[in-house]
Amino acid sequence: MELARELDSVDLRGLPAHAQALFAQMRRELDRRQDLITSQTREIAWRDAKLEKITFELARLKRWKFGAKSEAMTAQQRALFEETMAEDEASLLAQLAALKAALPESPNKPKAPPRKPRRQPLPEHLRRVEHRHEPESTDCACGAAMVRVGEDVSERLDIIPAEFFVHRHIYGKWACRCCQTLVQPSAVPELIEGGIAASGFVAHTLISRFVDHLPYYRQETINARSGVHTPRSTLSSISGQGGAALEPLYDAHKHFVLQAPVLHADETPVAMLDPGSGKTKRAYVWAYARGEFDSQRGVIFEFCLGRGSQYPTLFLGGGSGPPGREQPPWRGTLLTDQYSVYDSVLSERTCSGRIAAACAAHARRKFEELIKTGTSEVAQEAIRRFALIYHAEGQFADLDHQQRLQARTEMTKPMWENLHQWLRLERRRVAEGGATAKAIDYSLNCWTALTRHLQDGAVGLDNNFLERQIKPWQMGRRAWLFAGSELAGQRAAVVMSLVQSARMNGHDPWHYLRDVLARLPTHLNSRIEELLPHRWQPN
Repeated sequence: MELARELDSVDLRGLPAHAQALFAQMRRELDRRQDLITSQTREIAWRDAKLEKITFELARLKRWKFGAKSEAMTAQQRALFEETMAEDEASLLAQLAALKAALPESPNKPKAPPRKPRRQPLPEHLRRVEHRHEPESTDCACGAAMVRVGEDVSERLDIIPAEFFVHRHIYGKWACRCCQTLVQPSAVPELIEGGIAASGFVAHTLISRFVDHLPYYRQETINARSGVHTPRSTLSSISGQGGAALEPLYDAHKHFVLQAPVLHADETPVAMLDPGSGKTKRAYVWAYARGEFDSQRGVIFEFCLGRGSQYPTLFLGGGSGPPGREQPPWRGTLLTDQYSVYDSVLSERTCSGRIAAACAAHARRKFEELIKTGTSEVAQEAIRRFALIYHAEGQFADLDHQQRLQARTEMTKPMWENLHQWLRLERRRVAEGGATAKAIDYSLNCWTALTRHLQDGAVGLDNNFLERQIKPWQMGRRAWLFAGSELAGQRAAVVMSLVQSARMNGHDPWHYLRDVLARLPTHLNSRIEELLPHRWQPN
């Protein structure tokens, strides 16, 4: 373009004819090249737009193909849907390949040599079975004897399937022939009197059901591979008796969790069989965990038939517990989402001394939803501001409560104040009733609770800590689909409360449950706290 302007500014009138002809030829060649560049630029822009469109269509097809909504189709509908999707996907891939092939080749850059994956060493605590390999002959061809100068070692991981074995108790009988006296030791107390299951097998059944999420029919098949016949009815009976034995420990654990000054609360739906109708109905698991920064960890689950305020109100209201150890009404800071039920739980009319704290992750998700459904500059800016707050908050994880509060006051409090001012300004600009307005209102309407952590270093920023503890329920309902009854749901809550709390305290669930179930028959009820996950020590 610059050269064309310079040629246009040249005065050709004083030049010879052959010079004027040369200039004219240069001008035509320059115009031709300029037209070619413009045409190629338009073609590249068109191809880029086409590539973006086809890539977007492919991504949308994959969402449709693998999305949860496809599960609601009938078999015939799904077959037709999959055929259509396969045709569309093949067509789009062909178009994409053709477009890429038409693009000009870019100069090949030398590829970096592929990185060799670094294999993690096998755990040191595993038993090693050594297999030594030496040459058949250590005599050299020259006649001299060879000397061992070293060795190479390789390790392979192997497994022996679970071993079933039988505890055989033999009680000797001793008699005095003179006075006809008979002496025999008392039977060892067992968790399930008169049954075939020892504490280890009870623990294995409960762990398989509530940690590995294996339904009883699959456990029956797995046990049968070892030649052990355990019908589903037997496994369900073992699970029921094991859960009943753990209920006193569950009550003591609830007492422990509700002693925390900061609680997380949340709920998740679980299907429950509706007898007589042949269908399932929706029930809920309510979860309560001690604060994220509490030195003693614990979570408690309660299976309930609904999602109304009466369930958390009754659970936190107090009055339950063994005689002489009744639980007083819980008071402290409750960190939740903005589900309206919690308003009555936190109301002064229900119980005084309860303080609301809101989850920042839920506030952030409102803006994330805006970004997923379209382009929103307000949402993008809000996400950027939340990211800065979360980045700063991540630096405070290892501080004590007072240090964390001071760090928040110095670093994140100004960020929250700026965010508040910006949200109020943007709220006046956006349209009333729109999705952006609703996302902003969610944060502004609970601002005091949302910034509660700025007044108390023991309060977490969000409820993600508890959501991680609820995940086993979400995995379980995909495996066993529904709870058979309200009693079965509460039994699952008992076992999973103790097992998940054991995990939070760094214990292996099976070792913890096996030891506890072995000790419960002879353990004093007055010392039941010794078996709680945060206090348990292997016997």
